[in-house]
Amino acid sequence: MVNPSPASLHPLSITVLATPLALCRLAPTEAIPSWALLARAFVTISRTPTELSVVADDAVVPPEASGNRPYRALRLEGPFALDLVGILAPLATVLADAKVPILPIATYDTDYVLVRESALSRALDALTRAGYPVVVEAA
Repeated sequence: MVNPSPASLHPLSITVLATPLALCRLAPTEAIPSWALLARAFVTISRTPTELSVVADDAVVPPEASGNRPYRALRLEGPFALDLVGILAPLATVLADAKVPILPIATYDTDYVLVRESALSRALDALTRAGYPVVVEAA
């Protein structure tokens, strides 16, 4: 018996966002930086007791900001019901098998997976081989 591909278990489409992103870590007590509000393609801000994390368009993040860049966002085309289980797991397994580190981010409607731009082609090759339809946004 042939094992089904991960993509056939949870069919979804993936769009690679054109805008490079920066992942920044700030002290938990810092104010949300004004540059974060300038992002137009993607921004997410998370505050916990131990950190303030900002993911935003790389172009708006000042060079002196503490962060990692560039990342690219893979958008899992939703919307997905909030009680849906297992959407990200097969995709994460495909990328783990390809040695691609990921940073997942969820929004109300959909999920995103951030990968370093240097690993993007390896990630897309692995996802395509696994049967996921991938579209790359034009810059």
